[in-house]
Amino acid sequence: MHIDYELPISINDILEAKKRLSGYIYKTGMPRSNYLSECCKGEIFLKFENMQRTGSFKIRGAFNKLSSLTEEEKRKGVVACSAGNHAQGVSLSCAILGIDGLVVMPTGAPKSKVAATMDYSAEVILHGDNFNDTIAKVKEIVEQEGRIFIPPYDDEQVIAGQGTIGLEILEDLYDVDNVIVPIGGGGLIAGIALAIKSINPTINIIGVQAENVHGMAASFQQGELTSHRVAATLADGCDVSYPGKITFEIVRNLVTDIILVSEEEIQNSMVALIQRNKVVTEGAGALATAALLSGKLDSYIKGRKTVSVISGGNIDLSRVSQVTGSVDI
Repeated sequence: MHIDYELPISINDILEAKKRLSGYIYKTGMPRSNYLSECCKGEIFLKFENMQRTGSFKIRGAFNKLSSLTEEEKRKGVVACSAGNHAQGVSLSCAILGIDGLVVMPTGAPKSKVAATMDYSAEVILHGDNFNDTIAKVKEIVEQEGRIFIPPYDDEQVIAGQGTIGLEILEDLYDVDNVIVPIGGGGLIAGIALAIKSINPTINIIGVQAENVHGMAASFQQGELTSHRVAATLADGCDVSYPGKITFEIVRNLVTDIILVSEEEIQNSMVALIQRNKVVTEGAGALATAALLSGKLDSYIKGRKTVSVISGGNIDLSRVSQVTGSVDI
């Protein structure tokens, strides 16, 4: 493993996160997909983070961050901003740890995610049309109320929590060749890459983003932080135009490649996962499988063992019907 700067997070941070999370989150399943293995001419395994508590991987980072706060910080309460999955992870973590939580969500956030966030414990404020609007509101709340901000991805403790997925992958499939990971702000792939590359630097970590929104891929190609967004995407959980600074540094040092997929490829992946694997996933959760089915990863995966991370399954039923209704299955 060649890196040209000192990484801000070590394998010890991820091992410590694993201890903190023990008993509070699930070790999710990772079965072999016969359908995808046949299609891709390699062995494909699906890491079911859509079956995690709150329906996505996000609780790992949120709980690790919240449980590492000092008692004084916990008493101040916390605030987060999210379109859904991070919000739910923070809300349930607050309920478990007895912390007062407030979450700012954009007005267009999926109704199911808003309802779930409120049900877990946190108060929800709907504000603005996009992430820039919600983060501005969060800054206002921090200044007025003194709450502790819980970032969605660009934070050492959040990244370490997500890295526990990498440990689980190696526990179940030590001889994996490739791990394919969806990317939004980069917390998930940064954590997984740190965990896996620290143990076996020969394993390929490959990211996937939508053609419509791929700030991390653009930054990866340019070698510096770059914004990219031309339109909305089905992978709304990964609709991040500008990646995190910490996550970018880790990604550019440890990630092998980043693949882009079209909206049609994302949709086809969601349908294939439902129809062939009986897996309901949101658009972001289908990104890695979309890359596999697109043929763009054939040089990596043929004849090899590959894990596709299904990062989340929080999707409105109305969106499921839209996706499946327009595809011939």
